[in-house]
Amino acid sequence: MKILAALALIFGLSLLVGLTAYYGFTPVIQAVASAGWGVALVILARALGLAGQGVAWWFLLPAPAPTWRVFVGVRFIREAINSYFPFAVLGGDFIGARLLTQFGAGMSTALASVFIDIFILFACLLIFVSTGLGILMTRAEGHQLVGTTLFMLAIAIPAGAGFFLFLNFGAFEPLMKKLVEFGERRKWSLFGHVVGLGNSLQQVWRNRRGFAGSFLLHLVVIFFGATEVWIAVAFMGHSLSIGEAIVIESLGLGSRGAAFVLPGGLGVQDGTLIAVSAVFGVPAEVALALAFIKRIAEMVLGLPALWAWHVLEGRRQRSKDLAASGATPDH
Repeated sequence: MKILAALALIFGLSLLVGLTAYYGFTPVIQAVASAGWGVALVILARALGLAGQGVAWWFLLPAPAPTWRVFVGVRFIREAINSYFPFAVLGGDFIGARLLTQFGAGMSTALASVFIDIFILFACLLIFVSTGLGILMTRAEGHQLVGTTLFMLAIAIPAGAGFFLFLNFGAFEPLMKKLVEFGERRKWSLFGHVVGLGNSLQQVWRNRRGFAGSFLLHLVVIFFGATEVWIAVAFMGHSLSIGEAIVIESLGLGSRGAAFVLPGGLGVQDGTLIAVSAVFGVPAEVALALAFIKRIAEMVLGLPALWAWHVLEGRRQRSKDLAASGATPDH
């Protein structure tokens, strides 16, 4: 797995470097520099979006639950892990569930909330990409992208429906039993908590008000993400309508999801941004600069989140060591 992860990273970086070399390092760097304060605004927009996703996740848990601030902080950690570690798209989500237990959430409830949060995010992404596709279909120049996006949706929609059935009608129970057995053989305590997952999922589903609030907030947040495109391109001297920004952002996110084995969709998302931006008259070097600005935001927010994860894991390990030794923590 480590070899595959390293190969994925090398492949993604090679794609990104190749794209930059093709369009010219100097023009791309100049375009990024010309954005000025726009970079800071993109980072702020990304932070607000992640905070909104954290609150939307918090809506799902029935009371009592940790405070919304905990969910916001852990949401940043989930995003950072999923972005920086290839083949761990769900790794950050499982780790996020485990981190919630440090703040009083039950493990099965935390896992259930994560599964349903992933489903809601997926459903909102489908709506977002479909909206972008609808706008794109009004532009004759984007006909090639339309076919690719339709193919991607044709695969994604049945997958989303299957995931819903998997979560809502108990089809996961045989898999959960196998996971428990697998974890017990290897003494992985995490899998011991999935026994009550079915009941916890039903508790979250029955929290209809929380589910509706989570879905609406996630949908608002994902559309709000188009402001990153609008701001960055505007500060680089090019104008886009909100609808055009939605097309660029939605297809960029869709391609990133499709290229999940690459860390942050390296190379694939960037190439998609170039192709979609060209439909609206945005030069390739500006579109590539947009991709770099998005990755700067990812880094500025992601690295502190990874550090916070390290701190929380250290705290958890110290608690386990104290419990094993029978000692009590100093106050």
